[in-house]
Amino acid sequence: MSAVARLIFMALLPLLAVGCAAMGQDPKEDWSAQRFYQEAKAALERGNYEQAVSHYETLEARYPFGPYAQQAQLEIAYAYHKAQEPEMALAAIDRFLRMNPRHPHVDYAHYLRGRVNAGPEQGVLDRLFNRDPARRDAKPLQQAFEDFGTVVRRYPDSRYAKDARARMIHLRNQLAAHEIHVAEHYLRRGAWLAAARRGAYVVEHYAGAEAVPDALEVMVRAYRHLGLEDLSQDALRVLEENFPERASGLRQAARSTAQDEG
Repeated sequence: MSAVARLIFMALLPLLAVGCAAMGQDPKEDWSAQRFYQEAKAALERGNYEQAVSHYETLEARYPFGPYAQQAQLEIAYAYHKAQEPEMALAAIDRFLRMNPRHPHVDYAHYLRGRVNAGPEQGVLDRLFNRDPARRDAKPLQQAFEDFGTVVRRYPDSRYAKDARARMIHLRNQLAAHEIHVAEHYLRRGAWLAAARRGAYVVEHYAGAEAVPDALEVMVRAYRHLGLEDLSQDALRVLEENFPERASGLRQAARSTAQDEG
């Protein structure tokens, strides 16, 4: 290297050192808790859930004892929910409830837990391709029902109580429909007693649900096949008193069957 080249290199060395340091520097190093929170909210609103979670987690790590950190714990759960990662969302909610049992937004945490357990809303594609929510695993729906029930019972004045109550009614119909789906499966297999028990369970535990007439019809058919005519007639009588149109169709079908067998 010539003397001139060496002088130029030595003159540029401080600039190169500054550039390398800048390349390794975290641009968020000087962010305040408020800045992290605002950036996370903005990412959430844009639908960039991964970035929102990253900002919330960094906020909690750097400023663990402030009000922004508590709120970040809850909003991380919402971000995971929107990203359709229910296991991560539930873990975040449970952690928030464990660490902040007296937080003013505990009602929302239980409400969000219900939303996560209830699963995604039925969309256009579900209706188009007839994806019946009653065919889903019923355990998360039962847990969602309990979560919303917690909001209604413990926090009746919460802003989320009214919606939680409405969602409980919807879930009740879904759970009853699930029982009927299972009962009809038993009917197709000729498992008459199992079908009758499912129908009776709906009538006993989901009174007022949309599936109650279906449950009574299952009981009528199942008891009839079991030769328990008295129980079949009892179920048919209840069906006639409450849902006469359904009972009329069932009686007509029974008469047609009897004539064919005759």
